[in-house]
Amino acid sequence: MTSPFPYFRLSSFYLFYFATLGVLIPYWGPYLEHLGFSIREIGELTAILAATKIVAPNIWGWWADRRGEHLSIVRFASLASIIAFAGVFIGSGYWWLALIIALFSFFWNASLPQFEAVTLNHLGERVERYSSIRLWGSVGFIVTVAILGSMLEWYSVELVPIALMVLMVGIWISSLSIPTVPDPEHDHPHISMKSVLRNPVVVALLVVAFLNQAAHGTYYTFYTLYMESFGYGKGLIGMLWAVGVGVEVGVFIVMSCWMARFGERNLLLASLFLAAVRWIVIALFPESLWLMFVAQSFHAASFGIIHAVSIHMVHDLFRGKLQGRGQALYSSISFGAGGVVGSMLGGVVWTTTGSSSIFLFSALLTAFAFVVTWRWIR
Repeated sequence: MTSPFPYFRLSSFYLFYFATLGVLIPYWGPYLEHLGFSIREIGELTAILAATKIVAPNIWGWWADRRGEHLSIVRFASLASIIAFAGVFIGSGYWWLALIIALFSFFWNASLPQFEAVTLNHLGERVERYSSIRLWGSVGFIVTVAILGSMLEWYSVELVPIALMVLMVGIWISSLSIPTVPDPEHDHPHISMKSVLRNPVVVALLVVAFLNQAAHGTYYTFYTLYMESFGYGKGLIGMLWAVGVGVEVGVFIVMSCWMARFGERNLLLASLFLAAVRWIVIALFPESLWLMFVAQSFHAASFGIIHAVSIHMVHDLFRGKLQGRGQALYSSISFGAGGVVGSMLGGVVWTTTGSSSIFLFSALLTAFAFVVTWRWIR
């Protein structure tokens, strides 16, 4: 008899994982500022979170594909990240935090790409249902960023690491509840990673993913500090973050219909255009609250649609035993290398040419991604 599909157990992992991002992305920068670090140091420390994504997912992806143990790695990495992150309660010096962040993120960044493979294996031929599961990650982000933003108006920003620990425990517990599923039988067991990477569409997709996440890297690292510099309170900034991710939920609900109707290339092109508009509006009109809400609603395109299309394309392009490594490579190049470039260069651009320039920099990166998509993704 076929086991029931574990929809809510799979969804709970995404909920806790992205709830953790709902703490890290908006409030980790202000927490580091509270500890006395400069803008450039905040950019450097945040870049470490992304830098480990360049290496960690590929190491764990190779191991998972070799052993067929995607879920075991998710469980181990989730527990190890809790143990490593506990070091933030011991010291707060620059080099100590750099070490703790590197250790924590080496394990934490390993889990999501492998969990994507677990989810897709559970889905089997029903890949179009991925978005309906992934949307719970957006829900977790929204709830966390809104609640914590309001709490930080009344309590110390030192709540940030405590909230992170609680949510990471939730990630680990949810991973324990998910049943294992064997990797599917592969029609093309002989396919090699080298042959896949010779495909121009694969290369183009990875370049677009890198550029788009580099554009988002400045946003993830500095948006809260940027808005605070214009007098916005943490509660209102939390609402802006929540709106940005909230629109993702609606997108994920309709993505299967949109991909069938409009096609992957057209969705990428439209989303990259709206992303460029978003960064320009944030750069030029930060004091207009209603325009900030409009710009945040474009997160549905700049991240939601592009990520959903990319996951679908990676699943389609990296077949057979390359599933884990394909998801890991996408994660390391986009969220890893792209995130590092966004965080590091964003800090440099802010300190040399002004805060608004970082979002014009993001718009430029997005424009390059649009050109690559137009020319090479068919």
